[in-house]
Amino acid sequence: MNVIIGIRREDKNRWESRVPLVPQDVKRLIDNYDVKIVVQPSTIRAFPDREFIDVGAGIKEDISDSQFVFAVKEIPIDFFVPNKTYIFFSHTIKGQSYNMSMLKRMMKLGCTLIDYERILDEKGRRLIAFGRYAGLAGMLDTLWAFGKRLEWKGINNPFAKIKRGYKYSSIKEAKEHIETIGKEIIEDGIDKSISPVVCGFMGYGNVSKGAQEILDCLPIEELEPDTLLSSTYSSNRVIYKTVFKESDMVESTSENPFDLLDYYHNPSGYQSKFNKFIPYITILMNCIYWESKYPRFVTKQYLKEYSGKEDFRLRIIGDISCDIEGAVECTVHSTEPDKPVYVYDPFTDTTKDGYKGEGVVIMAVDNLPCELPLESSAFFSNTLMKFIPNIIKANFPEKFDECNLPDEVKKGVILYKGKLTEEYRYLKKYIRVDR
Repeated sequence: MNVIIGIRREDKNRWESRVPLVPQDVKRLIDNYDVKIVVQPSTIRAFPDREFIDVGAGIKEDISDSQFVFAVKEIPIDFFVPNKTYIFFSHTIKGQSYNMSMLKRMMKLGCTLIDYERILDEKGRRLIAFGRYAGLAGMLDTLWAFGKRLEWKGINNPFAKIKRGYKYSSIKEAKEHIETIGKEIIEDGIDKSISPVVCGFMGYGNVSKGAQEILDCLPIEELEPDTLLSSTYSSNRVIYKTVFKESDMVESTSENPFDLLDYYHNPSGYQSKFNKFIPYITILMNCIYWESKYPRFVTKQYLKEYSGKEDFRLRIIGDISCDIEGAVECTVHSTEPDKPVYVYDPFTDTTKDGYKGEGVVIMAVDNLPCELPLESSAFFSNTLMKFIPNIIKANFPEKFDECNLPDEVKKGVILYKGKLTEEYRYLKKYIRVDR
């Protein structure tokens, strides 16, 4: 086949040690598809260079002769080579200003861009994602911060023993540790000054499911959203869990009833009704997809009006989605795994790093799966392998409609030989291009 696949090293930050393809899957490609694979050397990658060499890959700094380059995160604009195909999370589909120069450079060089985020099935569901692992790590970091926050407040609590996500060697170890915390809660209870503890999840997709997977290692009792507004739950030996769907969070501004498809297509006709639930939630996990066309669900103004009131119980927000000033408006900047939280003071509209200070604690790590690099990479790679043969066999010299890419992958093609595909022509308004 004479195909060369390149794997770019990740260098966006010191935490990014994931890979799009793990050595085991590299070996499968070499053995079964007669391809050559070259990997950029890295000192921080979760899988050392030697593991790639052992399965037959080459280690090279210059991988510019690769027809296909796979990466995880964004690629620097000076890395691109004319007429090549790049597959990575480009973070461009919302017109993100910080990546428009990268997109423009790829257009100028006639590159093809396939974005993992937009490889979708016929119902629009993502087929390649790290979502579960973002949820797993995000819940661990949030519970760690919750424990530390309570400890700082002088409240003895079992959560203080929980570690940050990257401190665990595996998901198995993390779950086993959380289960021991759960036994303490059953036996000794939680300090009644903070009971009942309610953890609310905005969203119910893979990110939310990953986060719930960790929380469910504790003794859990699930409540319907409307039940939160009652006084029928009071145990200090369980964690109450509530999962919010769109119908729980927004309402029509007209007399029409809520309609999910209409909300997606006409969000301006809806407003948030989430405020009524916030005072009853102790830990809020934001796991939703959000764009500026949708309502905000935790606003700065709301926190300013209600924080400090006797019946206001919100202690921490785990913003896994991490849209800056988005659905959770007080997520004003992102954080890193070793310093995952800050305190937002709604009265001064300022933040203070760490879990000490007046206000609400915000967990806003924007690349959570990198805290679990071995397992998240293995899962991602195994999923990606289902699509690679069709990608490398596609007839790229032909027109886009005739290139023989599967429909799922075609949905993820943002640029084809330097030109925006029809679905992504809206991006023209975000950058100055002559195409």
